[in-house]
Amino acid sequence: MPKRVCLLSLLVLLAVAPAAAAAGRCGDVATRPWCDTKLDADVRAGLLLGALTRDERISLLAGDELTGVAGREGTHTGTSNGVERVGLPPIYFSDGPVGTRQGKATGMPSPMTVASTFDPALAARHAAVVGDEVRRKGNDVVFAPAVNMMRTPLNGRTFEYFGEDPFLAARIAVGWTKGVQDQGVIANVKHYAVNNQEGQGTEAPGAPIGAGVVGSRVTTDARLDERTLREIYLPQFEAAVKEGGAGSVMCAYNRVNGQYACENQHLLEDVLKRDWAFRGFVLTDYGAGKNTVASLNNGLDLDIYPGIIYRPQLVSAALATSQVSDATIDEHVRRILRTLFAFGFFDREAYPDNTASIDQAGHDAVAADIQQEGTVLLENDGAILPLDAGKTAKLALIGPEADRIKDGGGSSAIDEFKVTTPKGAIETRLGAGKVVFDDGSNAARAAAVAKAADVAIVVVGDRMTEGKDKECLGINCSQNDDIDRDGLIDAVAAAQPRTVVVLQTGGPILTPWRDKVRGLVETWYPGQNGGTAIARVLFGDAEPAGRLPATFPLREADEPVAGDPEKYPGVAETVRYKEGVHIGYRWFDERKLGVAYPFGFGLGYTTFRVSGLQLEAGRGSTDAVASVVVENTGKRAGSAAPQLYVGMPERAGLDQPPLQLKGIGRERLAPGERKRVRFALDERAFSHWDQRADGWRVTTGCYRIVVGQHSRDAAVEGVIGRGAECGGALALPRDARACTSRRAFTIRLPRAYRSARVTVGGKRVRVVRRRGRLTARVDLRGARAQRVTVRAVGRTRAKRAVRQTRIYRTCAKKRPR
Repeated sequence: MPKRVCLLSLLVLLAVAPAAAAAGRCGDVATRPWCDTKLDADVRAGLLLGALTRDERISLLAGDELTGVAGREGTHTGTSNGVERVGLPPIYFSDGPVGTRQGKATGMPSPMTVASTFDPALAARHAAVVGDEVRRKGNDVVFAPAVNMMRTPLNGRTFEYFGEDPFLAARIAVGWTKGVQDQGVIANVKHYAVNNQEGQGTEAPGAPIGAGVVGSRVTTDARLDERTLREIYLPQFEAAVKEGGAGSVMCAYNRVNGQYACENQHLLEDVLKRDWAFRGFVLTDYGAGKNTVASLNNGLDLDIYPGIIYRPQLVSAALATSQVSDATIDEHVRRILRTLFAFGFFDREAYPDNTASIDQAGHDAVAADIQQEGTVLLENDGAILPLDAGKTAKLALIGPEADRIKDGGGSSAIDEFKVTTPKGAIETRLGAGKVVFDDGSNAARAAAVAKAADVAIVVVGDRMTEGKDKECLGINCSQNDDIDRDGLIDAVAAAQPRTVVVLQTGGPILTPWRDKVRGLVETWYPGQNGGTAIARVLFGDAEPAGRLPATFPLREADEPVAGDPEKYPGVAETVRYKEGVHIGYRWFDERKLGVAYPFGFGLGYTTFRVSGLQLEAGRGSTDAVASVVVENTGKRAGSAAPQLYVGMPERAGLDQPPLQLKGIGRERLAPGERKRVRFALDERAFSHWDQRADGWRVTTGCYRIVVGQHSRDAAVEGVIGRGAECGGALALPRDARACTSRRAFTIRLPRAYRSARVTVGGKRVRVVRRRGRLTARVDLRGARAQRVTVRAVGRTRAKRAVRQTRIYRTCAKKRPR
């Protein structure tokens, strides 16, 4: 073929060949190969990393702007300027857990409200509003969710977290993380880890946060064993990373077992990046970075604010003195770049900062919907609620929080678009002429107002803020006024027998007057449209569908950390977690302490019955499936929230709480409707952290399965044996590695059986009575499957049907050498 024809053919082929794909603002693939969207995030990050100079790489390790933290319109909580030469745009960061703190925004209900829904889907809906506004304000990363455990309700940021149980917090964290990232922004799960107190101190008037002095979050060293760390304080972070796909993690201020969290090799390198295979990046809480070399070598990727420890001069000095390698710098930058590529940051246009584009009315409505779903009814004597508007001629509305909405300080202090208070919503619902308001500053005057009305609603709240813990659990503690709220409730209740108290609190409080009032409603910090939700619940336009994510104690002295300064607030800045895995309801149950209201508790305007527990073997990664029938036994529709708890076997050196939450459900049922609710239990649900083995392990023994409507409601119970015969409906191998080398053996059926039919792998076998017990011969020698199911169906002496399932896993035959 002539050379001219060959050349022409080549030019034609090049003309029609598909070009490398590029999108968004990244640039031309020909000059910027990392812009090729056909490549995966790792390859693209490597290509861009290779194009950066050493100084440019170092510049990406620290934040670049200091004033946005004030939260003004048109600014950002954090900024990384990027590298213009290679087309790396600025990255913008925003608070936070209840909304973007950047000028006007929708103030969403507190995370405690979200946890009270016991519903990951509602958590995702909450996050979707936050994520949408974070994006429409021009941000790429949101500093949320906050998932630390409520070790003590004195913690000044209790309102910002998901309660006292790691399983519940993990489920809510996964829903929230997915919901916010579905909006095109990157979640930043915080504060990693064991950041469970702010410190005892002061709060200056007008200051954005408090100042903890004794036991300050900035200086404390949380000392705890590995089992407590893994079982209580890390599962919610693990779930947000592994299941929720969180793109970034914020390290905390405090030390953990001697090392600051932002330079803690065990937390950042061993656990987060190795054990959990986290591929995103780690950034500091604001000012949490302490040491340049230790942070670089131990896993901190980005010092976002104020960028001091990773300022170029210090990083360059660490490189020049060989205290840090270029490979270490590259790894930090690679993680940041890879995350940005994975989340499409380069392949879209920059998000414009356009507050006007926010659906204010729609988000306000969602805020009210979520709040009513998380409102918890604690008392309803004589069915005083819901109120009948047609029969209420005069309502006394009393209290310092009746005409305001409480919120927490710090990263959750939102400048709301609008606020609907309880007073405004109740007057709208009932008619302003039927509502008499008193601010509660004078208890005698308020009592007189209440006495002259048909019913009294007392609205009171506590005060919480970032940076400082509450002084005590009484509602009067840490207030910035002189109103005696406990005394106000006592006076009103004495004057008006039909008194309902509405709480706006960040967490559990003491309720010494609870037996004196007819109704008690907990709304937490209810968000900008909390008044609408409160009015709907009080008048029955909506049900109070929430359940407590934290225990309300009878006395502050009963709390896990009470009375021991080494536990809290710490001695010489060292806080010792002596209670181990026993926090929250686990502590109260272990010590058989009475409580005011148990974890998981919540009344409604209908009633439910839980019955018909079934335990079945699972498939795949599910070890077992527990199911119950939930029935609405009342006269109106409502939301049931059945909860499954596991009581694990103890052995020498292994102390277990009586029960641990391992399953949550939420079903809306019409009157008389029944539905079977299923809980999937994987191996982790039966596991504890074995410190000697440095891993999760299942103990051989009998596992108590309890399903009810709160932590102290054992409506139905069963037993699952793990590597043991426990006489229950289900027996499983100890764990995924356990197998039986015995190819033929005899099993004994539970003593309750008087007759039975037994099948092995679907084939019926003979049942024989020996020494008063029914027995059956199990022969696995011909079994082809590695997993063999043995089923026994029988009847008791009372003719009651009983069933038992046993799962055996046969060991693989050893090959001859």
